[in-house]
Amino acid sequence: MATRPVDFRCGHDGLAAKVQEMLGLDPFSGAAFVFRSQRADRIKILVWDRTGLVLVHKRLEGCKFVWPKIADGVMRISPAMFAALFEGLDWRLVRPEEARRPQIAG
Repeated sequence: MATRPVDFRCGHDGLAAKVQEMLGLDPFSGAAFVFRSQRADRIKILVWDRTGLVLVHKRLEGCKFVWPKIADGVMRISPAMFAALFEGLDWRLVRPEEARRPQIAG
């Protein structure tokens, strides 16, 4: 996830360049790169799917995305938490069920 808002006029190529310049990463690695708008009500996700760049753009109506805190210049979030964020939910409320260790096999 980019730690700073980006200009949302950027398309595929502009965001791929930001991945290389701002993040120092390879936009063609297959990883998903997430960018946020200044108002925090929009996100763009850029992914290379081995045939081309895919750009997903989502705008929330009437609310804002809840963004993770930045630690050491990086935002860390699990896939489940990202799914909640993408749905417009407060990902901080996503908690895994407590797994109980089985007492016996079988």
